[in-house]
Amino acid sequence: MEWETVIGLEIHAQLNTISKIFSGAPTAYGAEPNRQACAVDLGMPGVLPVLNQGAVEKAVMLGLAIDAEITPRSVFARKNYFYPDLPKGYQISQYELPIVARGHLDIELEDGTIKRIGVTRAHLEEDAGKSLHEGFELMTGIDLNRAGTPLIEIVSEPELRSAKEAVAYMKKLHSLVRYLDICDGNMQEGSFRCDANVSIRPKGQTEFGTRAELKNLNSFRFVERAINHEIERQIDVIEGGGSVVQETRLYDPDRDETRSMRTKEEANDYRYFPDPDLLPVVVDTAFVNQMREKLPELPDAKRARFVEQYGLSDYDAGVLTAAREMGDFYEAVAAGCGAPKLAANWVMGEFSAALNRSEVELAEAPVNAEGLAGLLARIQDETISGKIAKEVFEAMWNGEGDADTVIEAKGLKQITDTGAIDAIIDEVMANNPQQLEQYRGGKDKLFGFFVGQVMKATQGKANPAQVNERLKAKLDG
Repeated sequence: MEWETVIGLEIHAQLNTISKIFSGAPTAYGAEPNRQACAVDLGMPGVLPVLNQGAVEKAVMLGLAIDAEITPRSVFARKNYFYPDLPKGYQISQYELPIVARGHLDIELEDGTIKRIGVTRAHLEEDAGKSLHEGFELMTGIDLNRAGTPLIEIVSEPELRSAKEAVAYMKKLHSLVRYLDICDGNMQEGSFRCDANVSIRPKGQTEFGTRAELKNLNSFRFVERAINHEIERQIDVIEGGGSVVQETRLYDPDRDETRSMRTKEEANDYRYFPDPDLLPVVVDTAFVNQMREKLPELPDAKRARFVEQYGLSDYDAGVLTAAREMGDFYEAVAAGCGAPKLAANWVMGEFSAALNRSEVELAEAPVNAEGLAGLLARIQDETISGKIAKEVFEAMWNGEGDADTVIEAKGLKQITDTGAIDAIIDEVMANNPQQLEQYRGGKDKLFGFFVGQVMKATQGKANPAQVNERLKAKLDG
């Protein structure tokens, strides 16, 4: 039987506010356990939550960016369940009236086509604490620093049909929240994580199958692997005569398998009811317009502009606009050197490779946009060749100065004097009479040999275009 996969994602993005969603406690990552949890976060008797306006602003910006409906009046509810990392016994979330209603996100598939994925809702809620197991023998440690950190949970429609589509959607959303500067997107620290609802059904069937929820996937690679494993597991269960059980499962990346955690709860299991301590959130048109004015140029718009303004291919523009910081860096380099295509090649090539090798973020790179633009300007004015530029770039990356300093110190200036190039060509021809005779006898492929000999004699400093032009004239003369 041929099976179709149905996937819906619930993505949790931590909003990068300075304080928590209902208290003034800080949200900075990495503090000592339980040093950033106040009485409100701990659920102490008599405390009252106060909504952080910054979280509302960031939620509305997300809603506008995905062309969603902004709910004029949204309500916070209590989602009741008990885990040790949720000391008050309920999570403040939104249920029937979320702040962001129906929207959409367009993703690009592997064949280049665009698929629109519906976003059911995006709602504000508080994060729970964290259970710690390492270093505790027969016990579990509880760190409540994360409790109360503002989250926006973004729920997709079940319109994704493969693990690759799910990853494409997740990457698009990851890029978007960073463009909006509402979430740092750090997946290792848990700032951006995903739950995947996965089910299968016979091809052509419209009714959904029974789904399993894969919890807390915190890398694109794990999302793809976990979903693919779960698809195979469900097919094996059904084709083996069994039935898929609605449950929550945990993905183990070391064993590349999913394991059952608990039977999946339904909404009524949580006994949602409006939080009596929080008033409804009223968002008027003026507030929405104010947030609209704060929106930056979004990834799709920037990609289209890069194609139009700089003459880049769709692929190059897509790579350069995947992250807001990289797009801004590229534009600064292109403006500085006046050669948009050359800038694109270097930013995506040598520069990105150096970032990966050094394992540093763009902001920490030892070569900034001005420095790279200065190097590319020396290629443009033929002070150095593209090949020599790579040597100069490496020296710049190692802290040996800007492009002009390195070129001068290492004597790398390109030879462009025609007389000097002619003299070297004459010497190469004289030193290789056999190859010269073979070339003039019709062995055209030896032209590359002579080019290599001239470049070797000049230590790569001769202008390649001039070498080719002068060498051709002399060999054929």
